[in-house]
Amino acid sequence: MINISELRVFVIAAEELNFSRAAQRLNLSQSAVSQNIQAIEREYGVELFLRHGRSVQLSETGKSILPMARSVLHSTRILEDALVNARGEVSGMLAIGCATTCGRYFVPNLLASFQGQYPHVRTRVIPADRAQVVEGVLNQRFDLGIVGRSVEHRDIESQPLFEDRVIMIVPANHPWANREQVSPLEVLEQPFISRENNSATQQTLLNELRQHGIEPENLNVVTELGDAEAVEMAVEQGIGITFISEVMAARSLALGRVKKVEVEGFNLTQQIYLIRHKSESFTRAEAHFWEFVWQNRQKLADDLLLNLRNVNTP
Repeated sequence: MINISELRVFVIAAEELNFSRAAQRLNLSQSAVSQNIQAIEREYGVELFLRHGRSVQLSETGKSILPMARSVLHSTRILEDALVNARGEVSGMLAIGCATTCGRYFVPNLLASFQGQYPHVRTRVIPADRAQVVEGVLNQRFDLGIVGRSVEHRDIESQPLFEDRVIMIVPANHPWANREQVSPLEVLEQPFISRENNSATQQTLLNELRQHGIEPENLNVVTELGDAEAVEMAVEQGIGITFISEVMAARSLALGRVKKVEVEGFNLTQQIYLIRHKSESFTRAEAHFWEFVWQNRQKLADDLLLNLRNVNTP
């Protein structure tokens, strides 16, 4: 009979499609992962993975049993949770996939507040892109996810986590540094630092530009960077201007490294969401975390901005 530990090894290996990465997640050796998979295959006379040198792919049998294996592990987790928490103590592990840079700024403050009330709950935050977070929540690799745009899927439910403004920042010595407002057309004249097009902040900006009759390709893009922190640093170095999360820019603004300038008619906000897989049963840690966010999200957002702005200027 297959045991739960072997089943867990199979699921992790199926998610990673790499025995070495699976071993790292499981705190096992690579040979131990291979031996666990081979033990199931020998026991039932099936092939779960197709091996091609160092790469592996799920076989048709592996694909067919993966959803059932995940279901069994989820049921086992709920059972273990009920036994562990029989005394009324909330404990356990939460894996949270995070797809937004500003969300990563929000998460430490959130976790500190949550664990102040529930000190026996451990959390693991895994940075990933939006598609990976959504997929991870659907296949229950992640208990929860943080994404920059709402997710329309019948198996996912969401709630607002916090609302972030998108602001324009310029270098501290820029000619606009002492101006309160500029027109949208003036933005086109400036060297512009762009994010990759699939970021939530970039999509929010592009939609706003189009509403003002400005096509994004008319921006004077001098460089495109994939990381929001790199974009902000490029502005600090005087390379150009950009639009960025207010949470991301708060500390640099407080230190005077960049300046915020309003754009006439622009009111950019982006909603950050907490998502989870719809289920008839959740662990106590998952349920309490979801409820904690619902009750405290506004205070947490206010505290975050206050903390980021509360820095000593050099």
